[in-house]
Amino acid sequence: MKHQEVIQKFEPKQHNLLEILHALQDNHPQNYLTEDALEETARYLRMTKSSVFGVAGYYTMFSLKPRGKYIIRVCVSAVCEVMKFKEVLLDLEKELGIGQGETTPCGRFTLEVSECLGQCQEAPSMMINQEVYNNLDKERISEILNIYRAK
Repeated sequence: MKHQEVIQKFEPKQHNLLEILHALQDNHPQNYLTEDALEETARYLRMTKSSVFGVAGYYTMFSLKPRGKYIIRVCVSAVCEVMKFKEVLLDLEKELGIGQGETTPCGRFTLEVSECLGQCQEAPSMMINQEVYNNLDKERISEILNIYRAK
């Protein structure tokens, strides 16, 4: 679907900016916001380009560079830290062969961190796209990644 088709699903009101940006990013096969998409959004909402770019750059859920098909976000909140999120992050880095903020060479996975996923009662946690996974350990991480590798 083209940028304009995605954008026009929303009323041309500035309060729709975040929803438009999420829809544009979700529509892109590399899960990011292109410069063209941001410029079209600015025109459609009659906002300055710098305002739209500023919002897209401010929120960590948006990306201005290409990412993998599956975005893995590891929770790094204080609770997850106590529950050893660092081990989860190291296990993911080792299993995927990439570091935080990187994408696998095949373009399948991007590894990021997130301040809180709201899953404190079942920490440590991670999210892959919109799916949340809790009570993580090395074996569970491997099982989960194998599911996504098979897709």
